[in-house]
Amino acid sequence: MNRFKTKSLGSVLFDSFNVVFLTLFSLVTVLPFINILAVSLSTSEGLKAKDFILIPSGFSLDAYRYLFTTEAVPRGLLVTVLITLAGTAINLIFTLTMAYALAKKDLMGRKTVMLLVTFSMLFSGGMIPSYLLIRNLSMLDTYWALTVPGAISAFNLIIIKNFFQQLPPGLEESAKIDGASDIGVLCRIVLPLSMPTIATFTLFYAVGHWNTFFAAIIYMNDSAKWPIQVVLRQIVILSSQLGENGDFDAAAISALSESIKMGVIVVATLPILLLYPFLQKYFVKGVLLGSIKG
Repeated sequence: MNRFKTKSLGSVLFDSFNVVFLTLFSLVTVLPFINILAVSLSTSEGLKAKDFILIPSGFSLDAYRYLFTTEAVPRGLLVTVLITLAGTAINLIFTLTMAYALAKKDLMGRKTVMLLVTFSMLFSGGMIPSYLLIRNLSMLDTYWALTVPGAISAFNLIIIKNFFQQLPPGLEESAKIDGASDIGVLCRIVLPLSMPTIATFTLFYAVGHWNTFFAAIIYMNDSAKWPIQVVLRQIVILSSQLGENGDFDAAAISALSESIKMGVIVVATLPILLLYPFLQKYFVKGVLLGSIKG
C-alpha cells in the first residue's frame, strides 16, 4: 500500500489514461467480431430492421445449418486442415534443420548461404515466374503448390538460427562425447530446449497456412480442392453468382445472405483463433530469445 501512496499525480493520471485507452482500443478490436457472430445468429427479418447489432436479432441457426448441409464448406474446412497440418510440418522440418546447420560457425559456405537467405527477404522472382515454376514442376491443382513453395521463411529461419547459437556449446559437446550424432543432438538436446521458440513459429506457420488464399486462387483450378478461405471468397464476394455453382443454392443464399456470409467468417476464423490462448505465453519469450544477438 505504501508503494501506491508515493505515486505522483502525474503518474496516476498517466496510468489512468493508459487503462482507459487500452480498454477503448480493446473494445474497438473486439466489437467487429461480436457483430459478425451476432449477424450469423440472426434471422433475415431481424437484420432488415437494424444495420449494426451486437446481440442476435431473432436468434436462428439456419445459416449454420445451411453451411453444413452443403459440400463446399465442410470440404473446404477439411482441405484447410490438411494443408495446415502438412504445411506446418514441412515448414518446421526444413526451417529447424537448416537453422541448426547455419548455427554452426565452422560450416563451409555458411556466410554465402546466409547472404542468399537474406537476399530472398528483399527480392523475389515475382508472381509470373513463380507460376511458371509451379506449372513446370507439374504442381498445379495439387496441394504441394500450397505447401512446398513457402517451406522456409527467411525471417523465421534467421530468428531460430540466432536462438540456436545462444545455446551453451558444452551441451552439444557432452552429447557427442556420449556418442550422439548431429541428428541425435538436434532431436534430444536442441529441440527440447527450444520449445518456446518452436511453439511460437509453429503458430505463425499454421496461421499462414490456415489463411491460404491468393496462392490457392492462382494454383488451384479444381473447386473441390479449394481451402475454406477461397470458399469464403465465393460466398462473400460472388454471392450473387453462387446459384450457378452446384455446391450452393441461390434461393437459400438470397433468404439468409448476410447471416450465411458472417457464418462462414465465423467457421473460417474460430478454429485457428482457439489456438491463441494455449500458445500466447510463448509469443514474447519465443521471439525475443532468438533476437538478442545475431
